[in-house]
Amino acid sequence: MKPFHHLLVNNLVANIANFTVWFALTFWIFLETRSVFATGLIAGIYLVITAMLGIWFGSLVDHHRKRNMMIASSLMSVIFYAAALGAYALDADIRAAKVPSVTLWLFILLTMAGVIVGNICMIALPTLVTILVPEDRRDKANGLVGMVSGIGFLTTSAISGFLVAWGGMVATLGFAMIFALCVALHLLFVPIDKPRSSGEHDAPHRIDLVGTFRLVTGISGLFALILFSSFNNLLGGVFMALMDAYGLSLMAVEQWGLLWAFVSCAFILSGAMIARTGLGANPIRTLLFVCLIEWAVAAVFTIQSSIPLLAIGCFIWLFVGPYAEAAEQTALQKVVPFERQGRVFGFAQSIEQAASPLTAFLIAPLAQFVFVPLMTDGAGADAIGDWYGRGPERGIALVFTITGLLGIIVTIAALRSKSYRQISATYAEAGTDGAEPVPAQ
Repeated sequence: MKPFHHLLVNNLVANIANFTVWFALTFWIFLETRSVFATGLIAGIYLVITAMLGIWFGSLVDHHRKRNMMIASSLMSVIFYAAALGAYALDADIRAAKVPSVTLWLFILLTMAGVIVGNICMIALPTLVTILVPEDRRDKANGLVGMVSGIGFLTTSAISGFLVAWGGMVATLGFAMIFALCVALHLLFVPIDKPRSSGEHDAPHRIDLVGTFRLVTGISGLFALILFSSFNNLLGGVFMALMDAYGLSLMAVEQWGLLWAFVSCAFILSGAMIARTGLGANPIRTLLFVCLIEWAVAAVFTIQSSIPLLAIGCFIWLFVGPYAEAAEQTALQKVVPFERQGRVFGFAQSIEQAASPLTAFLIAPLAQFVFVPLMTDGAGADAIGDWYGRGPERGIALVFTITGLLGIIVTIAALRSKSYRQISATYAEAGTDGAEPVPAQ
């Protein structure tokens, strides 16, 4: 197999290890506490820490051998999962999922740290696509990356539900530790690094936030591209905070896991289509049209308490998601110099992930303390309950509808903006491998 294909397989196993923990922890907390606020807080903690560490992770990727950083990332995940498992075994408050308990939240932080450190691999992978794949085929290669992520989503969704039902967090953490070790061992045998050129790494190994920000703002429209990608993450924050609570209100955890396994086939189908057809002449336009579709789906898929409607909405959302991710990666790989790509991808991850906590932290308490009572026995239930439905699940559904409508308005404004025209022109005029980016006007 070519190194790129080895990386795809390795990325698949890493995704299964880390996102099984993410799904399972969310499932377990909600089933033990029935608290939308708790699941939303977990999502917010994850996204805030990811946003804080993105640029640092990108600097590590730029300044060190990428394979070595990916191996270190997997081994650190193993260490954090082992520490979380030990805490779970020793503390009864953790096993009982007592929300006021400090040790429970320390356990959550340890567990999420194992997932978060895996982001180093996610930052390194698109920079390795730049090394291993010619520029005219990178959009299709990024589609393959999205397809592999979809397979991981499918597998993770099913595995998480059954692991929680069968062995709780003990089985989940043990499973993840084994898979993360396999990832590190496999990378030892994959030659993936570009040979160092003289002086390439002579600069001090610092985070260089100022230099990275100067580069991002110095390429016309690049900062706008990152902000456009954040639209997708704003919706992601709503989904991360509320989707599991909504789905588990309609079905058992095993059924919810199997439903996610089914709808995650959309990821695979989408990635395969991108790998075959590419993203078109203007990936930025593709990105914003994808955002428009996602927000429209969010506005209507919870309009009634329907498992088929829920499945269709999730399928469409997952199908168009890889287009947004591949579009951003393809544009950045072309307009950003290779030696800075790790930091720029890390910067983009920080900005984009910072968007999700805004919705996760805002939406979870709003849903718990405002919309759930509103649609259970409040004014909302009296006004629209006869056709929209009543109860806590209908309160969560109303949040999806409102945020979807607001997102449609924002995305239409972005499509009509000057920034959209600037980044589209920058992409069209950029040289191969980011050699000649268009300066900001």
